Amino acid sequence: MSRAEPRTAPDFPGAPAHRAGAVPELPGVLTAADVLASAGYLLGAQRPDGAIPWFPGGHTDVWDHVECAMALTAAGHTDAARRAYRWLGTVQLPDGSWPAKLRQNTPASPLREANHAAYPAVGLWHYLLVTGDAAFAAALWPTVRAGVEFALGLRTERGEIRWARDSAGRAGDHALLTACASIHHGLRCGAALGERLGSPQPEWELAAARLGHLVAEHESVFADRSRYSMDWYYPVLGGAVRGEAALRRLADRWDTFVVPGLGIRCVSDQPWVTGAETCELVLALAAVGDTERATALLADMQHLRDTDDGAYWTGYQFAEDVRWPVERSTWTSAAVILAADALSATTPGARVFTAHPPVAADPEPAGCGCPALVR
Repeated sequence: MSRAEPRTAPDFPGAPAHRAGAVPELPGVLTAADVLASAGYLLGAQRPDGAIPWFPGGHTDVWDHVECAMALTAAGHTDAARRAYRWLGTVQLPDGSWPAKLRQNTPASPLREANHAAYPAVGLWHYLLVTGDAAFAAALWPTVRAGVEFALGLRTERGEIRWARDSAGRAGDHALLTACASIHHGLRCGAALGERLGSPQPEWELAAARLGHLVAEHESVFADRSRYSMDWYYPVLGGAVRGEAALRRLADRWDTFVVPGLGIRCVSDQPWVTGAETCELVLALAAVGDTERATALLADMQHLRDTDDGAYWTGYQFAEDVRWPVERSTWTSAAVILAADALSATTPGARVFTAHPPVAADPEPAGCGCPALVR
């Protein structure tokens, strides 16, 4: 296993130098023209109001929409990214949440998911790092802040965050490891964003510290979804697990999920590799400095690329030798662009994944319930 030292760079709140207008590329894997073609697919899928659905004519969810906006920013399409971020405010519900699924801006699911509500904080922090456009970030800050507060409204006394509210406002009865790892990421980016905009959020920092501790040390408090690869790598991707602990975590189930030459399985018991999950593992590996295997994985998943226009098929069922589902998901193209940026360190936004802003330590580490409440 490669354990390359992470690239050195300035502290996270500062942006590393980069060449204005540079497009991410990775020699031998993706050219700048390849990345621009994939970004073009996102542009073609984006609706006039700014929404970026799963595929042209499909439904939209906020988490994947933000991922696409981040990819557009990384590829230099900042006007389109701004339209995407503005759209968030037009469909946000009064409690700060968003419907889990929208069709033509009409709710298509009664659920409101916590990780969807927290993720715009990651996207807007990424946008600010890349563009330096503090005025735009300030204009969107109320939308982001309301989303994070909705997510925190689902927090238990112990510190984990239940996954959703239903149409009646009832909180879900469990928390999900992947969702909480993503929310941890959102809290940390949101706190950094607030600090930069002159609106510090110390409670978010404390909530992130408590949640990160649970993600890193107490998986038993979360519903068991261990057959999904996301539960394996997301604690690393979301920044709760780093250093030697992250390397051990990724090593533990590497052979369970990684299919050499193809990418990674979405679930451990199915012969099905998916492009977005593979790219998210690339981001996690980049965060711990394992750029060799990360680059190899990004190369492996290129069999999903449609060379006609740079879009990516969602997945491949290798036992039956078929693409499945038969869709070219925008968020897969977005994940490819963000992975290429993380490995090439082309834009300052790459550090949203490869480094994290410092947060306050939990002042009462035993307050999570160790060992009395955590079972």
